[in-house]
Amino acid sequence: MFRNLLSRLFTESDDAPALNGQDAEVAIAALLIRVARADDRYSDAERARIDRILGRRRGLSPDEAAERRAAAEMIEAEAPDTVRLTRTIKQRVLLEDRLTVISALWEVVYADGGRGADEEAMVRLASGLLGVSDVDSNLARQRVIAEMGPTV
Repeated sequence: MFRNLLSRLFTESDDAPALNGQDAEVAIAALLIRVARADDRYSDAERARIDRILGRRRGLSPDEAAERRAAAEMIEAEAPDTVRLTRTIKQRVLLEDRLTVISALWEVVYADGGRGADEEAMVRLASGLLGVSDVDSNLARQRVIAEMGPTV
């Protein structure tokens, strides 16, 4: 099953079908994990934030969200590079949803109380690769800061 999912996620074809809901969410979760790991620290706060994001996006229970994150951790570890991971998402996820993905990436960056240069650089890279402008990414960052409050 894991190999089949990897194959579906990284099939390079112009006529590749849209990912089904679960596959697309695993790809997005893998990107969230990649951002969390960008500073070589993958904290419990980041894991918990990813679980909340996954639960919120698809109405998953805490256990289901943790299972999806665990699958995504394996996918992220096997993903060849960020360019191919984001290309998969860009080709198969609508722009409106990609904007919410950028917000989720910023949530992960701020999950542990601040943003590191490596994490910020990864979000900026992912934003560009997903076809989201710097302006839209910055607006998403500002919304996340306002929503997360003074702990950021």
